[in-house]
Amino acid sequence: MARPRQFDERTVMAAARRQFNETGFHGTSVDDLSRATGLSKGSLYGAFGDKEALFQRVFEEYCAAAEEGVAALVPGPEDEALDRIRGWLASPEAVTERLGCLLAKGTAELAWENEAVAARSLAAFESLFDSCRRLVEQAQSAGHVDPDADAAEIAGLIVAMHRGLEALAKAGVAPATLNSIATAAVDNIALDSAREKGRAPSLG
Repeated sequence: MARPRQFDERTVMAAARRQFNETGFHGTSVDDLSRATGLSKGSLYGAFGDKEALFQRVFEEYCAAAEEGVAALVPGPEDEALDRIRGWLASPEAVTERLGCLLAKGTAELAWENEAVAARSLAAFESLFDSCRRLVEQAQSAGHVDPDADAAEIAGLIVAMHRGLEALAKAGVAPATLNSIATAAVDNIALDSAREKGRAPSLG
C-alpha cells in the first residue's frame, strides 16, 4: 500500500517553478530543486519523475494559467473591451521582483531542442492570440477600433507588445515608462473617441 504524501503539492510546485524561473532548466540541478522544495531527491523522483518531467509539469501549469488569465478578460461589455486590453498591458507601479515570464524563458531556452516545450509554447501563444482577437472584435463592435482592420493582426501586435513590455520590465525599465508605452500602443489601434476615453485626465 502506497504511503500518503507528506507535503503540499501546490507549495512544492510553486517552489520548483520559482527555481526554474531563476536559474533556467539547464542551470537547475536536482540538488537545487531538493533545496528549494524541501524534498529529498527520492521524494522528488517518486512524486514527479525526473527533472525534465517536473519542468514539463511546471511549464504546463504556467502556460495554462497564462491562457486562462487572458481568456478571463474576454467576457464582459463590448464597450469596455479596449479598457481590458489596456489593463492587461499595464504594469503595476510597485515591482517587487524581476523574475520575468516562465513561458518566455522556457521557450527561449528549450523550444529549439525540446519538441514538447516548442509545441506547448506555440499552443499557449495561439491561445493568447485568439483571446486578444476576440477582445479586438468586441472593441470593433463597440466602435472603438476600426471595423475594417484585421482583428487577428491587431491581436498579434497586442501579444507582441505584452511580451516586449515584460522583457523591458525584467530589465528594470520603470513602470511609468512601461505604461506610457502601453498607452501609446493602445492609442494607435483605437479610434479617436476611445483614445480620449482611455487617457488619464489632465492635472493642469
